[in-house]
Amino acid sequence: MHLFSGFQARDWLLANDPALSRLRMALRVTLTIVFSFLVLLAIHMLILSLPTAAFGLGIVLSIEGGVAVRDKGNSRQLVTRLFGCVASLAVVGIAAGLEDRRFLSDLVFLVVIALASAGRVFGPRGFAIGMFAFTSYFMGAYFRPPLAELPEVAIGPVVAVLVGHLVRAVLLPDDWRRDLLRSLESVRGRINQILFKLAAIAGGAEIGEADRQELRQLEDRLKEVVLMAETFIPRPPAGVFDGAADPAAELAIRLFDAHLAAESAIVLSFQSPPPFALVHAVIEADTAEVARFEGMADAIRDQPQGETLRALLWLGEARQQLTQAIGEGQASGFSEIDAIKDTAQSQAIDFSFANPLLRSALQITIASAIAMSFGLLLSRERWFWAVLASFLVFTNTNSRGDTAMRALSRSLGTVFGIAIGLVLATLISGEPDIAIPVAAVCIFLAFYFLQVSYATMTFFISIVLCLVYGMTGVLTLDLLKLRIGETMIGAAAGTAVAFIVFPTRTRGALDSALARWFQALRDLLGALSEGKSGFELMALSQKIDACYRDVTVAARPLGSSWSVVTRPGQIRQTLAIFLSCTYWARILAKNYQAPAADTLKGLIAADLALIDDAAPRGSSCFLIKRKASRTTGRHLPLSREGARLGLEMIGSALERLYPQADVLPFATGEAIARSKQG
Repeated sequence: MHLFSGFQARDWLLANDPALSRLRMALRVTLTIVFSFLVLLAIHMLILSLPTAAFGLGIVLSIEGGVAVRDKGNSRQLVTRLFGCVASLAVVGIAAGLEDRRFLSDLVFLVVIALASAGRVFGPRGFAIGMFAFTSYFMGAYFRPPLAELPEVAIGPVVAVLVGHLVRAVLLPDDWRRDLLRSLESVRGRINQILFKLAAIAGGAEIGEADRQELRQLEDRLKEVVLMAETFIPRPPAGVFDGAADPAAELAIRLFDAHLAAESAIVLSFQSPPPFALVHAVIEADTAEVARFEGMADAIRDQPQGETLRALLWLGEARQQLTQAIGEGQASGFSEIDAIKDTAQSQAIDFSFANPLLRSALQITIASAIAMSFGLLLSRERWFWAVLASFLVFTNTNSRGDTAMRALSRSLGTVFGIAIGLVLATLISGEPDIAIPVAAVCIFLAFYFLQVSYATMTFFISIVLCLVYGMTGVLTLDLLKLRIGETMIGAAAGTAVAFIVFPTRTRGALDSALARWFQALRDLLGALSEGKSGFELMALSQKIDACYRDVTVAARPLGSSWSVVTRPGQIRQTLAIFLSCTYWARILAKNYQAPAADTLKGLIAADLALIDDAAPRGSSCFLIKRKASRTTGRHLPLSREGARLGLEMIGSALERLYPQADVLPFATGEAIARSKQG
């Protein structure tokens, strides 16, 4: 029973944390902080007395080393860490040297912010070194160590860098074979979630809207982990496999089929809910029961229920193939798959303001200057918090809407985190044996949820700060109010600059994402006309999938609750159209046969014409109010006509982006008529 529960817990964890990447990052950060603190404490107690700044820098750079260092390979990571350590020591020295000239020190801080932000144009290493420099100047200006203490202060960054590398390279190393196996297990876990949901709704006359929404969410989560798993499968430099004999190619096909089969099961279940007995048989891999339903599916193959049966049978087979691949991976560690060396060519660096990274650097610098000015009016000693907030709200954002959402998340996380942290710090005041473990747990949870919710991360970090203030005896209500005020100043400054200086409208970012999606679909249709091979078509359809994910990210601020541009319902309706088109593109890539190209040229040309018509309109399709779509005819194509139906359904989906008056040419019959005319 305990063993079964353990497997259940692991399956749940993998289903919610693909490849355990979030767990590993949270553990890396937490262990690096703990070990660095213990090493510094041992040095402090046994060798020489260390200033507070050494501990502060050690802890902060432990965080940056776990989050900001993103190079591939241990040697590259070590070089980045060492460069970051040098940058850290340099800026701390500058901050200490300018301590008596506070106005000049503040101006230099802005220069450091500008250089750190602009360093992102150099790629992952530039980003990491910039973060090391920014946070180190922040800590240097905050703790104000005397020049005479710099040798002792330098021990903090050095220990953090060395401990961080040991944790990353030895204790919790990167391993693409392990990550591939875990991501495949996560794919299976999310397929199981879909099957469990189908079992819950099986046998009903129809599926309710709430169930449809949940299945769509499960479909999105499956897509997310499939895209992750695909990145772990080594591919040739051109990105296209030469043949199915390649073990990596065989694995890619199994993953592709499992993804497509799961989506087909969802699509067909919307039309006709599946029988519970079949879903149960697929879950339990009951071959006798599955064989009985195979005969039933053949007898009613042209009926909606028959389509659903075939979709579930396909999913059952694809799931078994995926399970077999997982078993082989567990036994051999994918030793038969050769790793592909990183052959990426370095690209020319664009130092013009046409580069969005440089525009962002200017935004960050101006926002930091504004935050610094208003923060100083509120407090001469604690204004750094405002600058920190204004700097961080621009991280991983691509539009002013994204920045506003991140600023709001940081403000809310800080307010609620301080409220809870104040209660905790008061309850365990004077109990460091309790406060320290609680702080460690909160640090772990903060970075475990970093990739999921920025507000949650800020919430737990705020609790940690309250506990630290409580243990050091400086916790007061006025201090916490000041923390909230400075954070809101920084968040407001970042949001204002995002809307005024080089503003990137949410719709502008969405237009760019849509342009990439349309181009990817155009490339796939063009490859069909040229008679490309199956693997090339599969790779192109996967590119459409990745572009769809970018579209959903770019559209998120447009449909958020604070937006007055449109209702979230319209956003979901439009995204559903792009999702449908993406799905049918994969159906098309799977079933297309080059010899049939001549008979399908009319359909390909018609779909390309629809792309040429829709692509220039960009994100305006998200502002159209649509009627509820009518039920379509058969969804799942037979193998002999899968390519034709895929092209028809892609055309139907594209037509739905801009419906003419009250007519929604969505039904399959209308699409077929259109194709015959073409």
